[in-house]
Amino acid sequence: MATTLDIAHKRDEAAEAAPARAAKTNLLGLTRDGLAEALRAFGLPEKQIKMRVGQLWNAIYNRGLSDFADMTTLSKDMRAQLAEAFVVERPEVVVEQKSVDGTRKWLMRLASDKPGVPGPEIETVYIPEEGRGTLCISSQVGCTLTCTFCHTGTQKLVRNLTAGEIVGQLLVARDALGEWPNSDRNSDDRMVTNIVMMGMGEPLYNFENVRDALDIISDGEGLSLSKRRITLSTSGVVPMIERAGDEIGCGLAISLHAVNNETRDKLVPLNKKYPIDELLDACRNYPGLSNARRITFEYVMLKGVNDSLADAKELVRLLKGIPAKINLIPFNPWPGSPYECSDWAQIEKFADVVNRAGYASPVRTPRGRDIMAACGQLKSETVKKRASERFREEKAAAQPTA
Repeated sequence: MATTLDIAHKRDEAAEAAPARAAKTNLLGLTRDGLAEALRAFGLPEKQIKMRVGQLWNAIYNRGLSDFADMTTLSKDMRAQLAEAFVVERPEVVVEQKSVDGTRKWLMRLASDKPGVPGPEIETVYIPEEGRGTLCISSQVGCTLTCTFCHTGTQKLVRNLTAGEIVGQLLVARDALGEWPNSDRNSDDRMVTNIVMMGMGEPLYNFENVRDALDIISDGEGLSLSKRRITLSTSGVVPMIERAGDEIGCGLAISLHAVNNETRDKLVPLNKKYPIDELLDACRNYPGLSNARRITFEYVMLKGVNDSLADAKELVRLLKGIPAKINLIPFNPWPGSPYECSDWAQIEKFADVVNRAGYASPVRTPRGRDIMAACGQLKSETVKKRASERFREEKAAAQPTA
């Protein structure tokens, strides 16, 4: 049975502290150049900046520290001075859920730009597997793309995440998993070995922040996750794909889900702007594309919509000449969803056509369904729960007191 851990959040204290925090710069998510500029503006002598950047980088990203008092490679006076001007602030964990299959999901609250008003919320998912652990990270609060099979797409876009809020999701996961050098787990085995930018939002509509965050995550002197172990998923923002290859350089995944424009227009409305032929041309020209660096095409299996053997044969034809892997994703239902998952026998027949054509075509095992953490389910039941809680709180507050 899935378990849910409600982590107490002190709203009154947070509201009182918000103005003080707002006056300080959050160092989390700043690039090395950005961190140097912040220290320069702080008044640090130029000859010290490179050294201090290295010390802070190691403390924040190698040792996982967020309190300047713990950064003992800095002098006591320096720690006190930095604490007056800066913070190292992660997103706040509001709820943690654990699935029966080991999947973990965190509802995180971001900083608010309005004193006394709780900030927006996102969800992040950790999927443990034998020999690896994958963290699914969000890039936006909500989404603007309205893909009809995805529950996240039913929620309006609130805003882009900052680079610090993107990196912060990994830091929160490492906190919870005890993956820092000074943790009680004390193991050299990594818990988070892979990152997928497949959470809430369209990463290529938040390009600069995603790029900077992934540069920080892959920096060899900090979090040190190779870009070969990072995959960015896009619904097909064609003009940004080449730039992603040039400036980010991680793995690319395409949310394809259909083999003709008529069907894809319904499933992924962005297709009306960037149809399949344009999208696949951009994939063929993706910088660094090779048999060793294939593009992953994601294909959700929807009963009677896109799962015929004719669809499978057309998928093979469309991808001819593109070094590719095809992930077949059994549809994960959500309340009110207009689709059903394809029958398992049909998924196996579909996969067989693709495999015989020479493409690796794994069928993704649904994970975390019982806590609404599977692909396409993020921020759904939790949102409803929190909305109902707020309604009860407001109703109780409106009752006259004796």
